[in-house]
Amino acid sequence: MSRSTRLFEIIQHLRAARGPMTAAQLAEALEVTPRTIYRDMAVLQGMRVPIAGEAGIGYIMRPGFDLPPLMFTAEEVEAIVVGLGLLRRINDSGLEQAARQVSGKIAAVLPDDILPVGVSPNGGLADHEANKPDTWPLFASGSSAVPKAMVDATRLRQAIRQAEALALTYEDEAERRSERTIK
Repeated sequence: MSRSTRLFEIIQHLRAARGPMTAAQLAEALEVTPRTIYRDMAVLQGMRVPIAGEAGIGYIMRPGFDLPPLMFTAEEVEAIVVGLGLLRRINDSGLEQAARQVSGKIAAVLPDDILPVGVSPNGGLADHEANKPDTWPLFASGSSAVPKAMVDATRLRQAIRQAEALALTYEDEAERRSERTIK
């Protein structure tokens, strides 16, 4: 079992427990040593997972903890924001819309201490301006964008996902037409 899987399993066991669980109980359930559980507990507590307790006493999950699908550090959020912002440079309206939706989802689930300054945790893209990636303090500008293509990028991505062949006709700078089929 990988460490990340084990950390997730510890959280799941604690969430389901009716009372404190000792490191020995968790170790038996996960087929590891109590020492491994102690190390994992320190990691989880360091990641701000609200686990109360200590070695020899037992551990409990504090009430009200909901495990988000993913948890990001402040630097990871910044990387995501910049990456989503870079999508504006490729002039693909489908990916731009998806980036705005992702930004709203991230802003909606991040704890206040991880959110970029000035970003509200309330609401999604449709009802809150602050969740748009270009209003976050750290973002990628839209300058140096690729000129808008006459090709529907959404259709190209769909063909790539479905491994379809595409027939393309294009012109070079001298207005010479060329046709190719790509697979």
